[in-house]
Amino acid sequence: MNVLVTGGAGYIGSQVVRHLLEQEHEVVVFDKSPGNKISSEAKFITGDLSDKTLLETVFKEHHFEAVIHFAGSIEAGESMKNPSAFFQNNVVNGINLLEAMVKHKVTKIIFSSSAAVYKPKDGPLHEYDTLAPENFYGETKLKFERLLHWYNRIHGIKFVSLRYFNASGAAFGMGEKHDPETHLIPLILQAAFGQKDHIKVFGSNYPTPDGTCVRDYIHILDLAQVHLLALEKITEIPQIYNVGTGKGHSVQEIIEIAEEVTGRKISVVDASPREGDPSFLVADPSKIEKAWGWKARYNIKDIIQSAWEFHKNS
Repeated sequence: MNVLVTGGAGYIGSQVVRHLLEQEHEVVVFDKSPGNKISSEAKFITGDLSDKTLLETVFKEHHFEAVIHFAGSIEAGESMKNPSAFFQNNVVNGINLLEAMVKHKVTKIIFSSSAAVYKPKDGPLHEYDTLAPENFYGETKLKFERLLHWYNRIHGIKFVSLRYFNASGAAFGMGEKHDPETHLIPLILQAAFGQKDHIKVFGSNYPTPDGTCVRDYIHILDLAQVHLLALEKITEIPQIYNVGTGKGHSVQEIIEIAEEVTGRKISVVDASPREGDPSFLVADPSKIEKAWGWKARYNIKDIIQSAWEFHKNS
């Protein structure tokens, strides 16, 4: 299959590109910057989805059969400070992509969605649970999902939306390395490595067993596998699935496991809770397990161990 991967040089996209190439798909990566090293087997195009002229050229020159859409702004905290930029990047630019697909008769898209679309609750989240984002990042993901429903109904665009939880871990020399870094596991490992004096814990009085936020962490290799499955399983009927392990781990637990994996003590400083940070976000992945037979293979210790190996060698 000839596949366009937007944001394909990013943390998750680069792993998906690697797996696509292994399965002998033809891949075009469309991204703002090179990011992670992409195999020369994939064609790399530097660009932004706001550039309609470039999009037109790319779609005209390549006869895509499917799109995997990762490109977008991802920091929930930043979305509460700069919502207009998030709307532009995640919704308006997404419409540009959909319009190019319609014009060039590309009828399949796999969308990188998020658990942030849900109203948080104190138990695992099902796909039928209330959709009421706590932050504007989640709102933009939800808006694009609604657009996909309408483009399916009006233009026959087939889609799978994967609502994944906390992508984490590393593989094949590629891992989390944002600038600035805001994600928990790489920040903890930076502290273990001595690159930071301490790790900040944003809130210790949440209604959770140890007072710190609880999240469902999923390995990027599990995520890569599920995107390739989506290409096989896409149908006329829209499909939306949670992608997680079904197991939650608190910030405090992650720190303790990281200390065990690294053999190093990590200094912790309490900080104020961040706006838009829910106390508990854990997937119920039973729907995708039943529909596709997919289940996460890696646990939290595997994730932290792989991330630690990446940070030691990068």
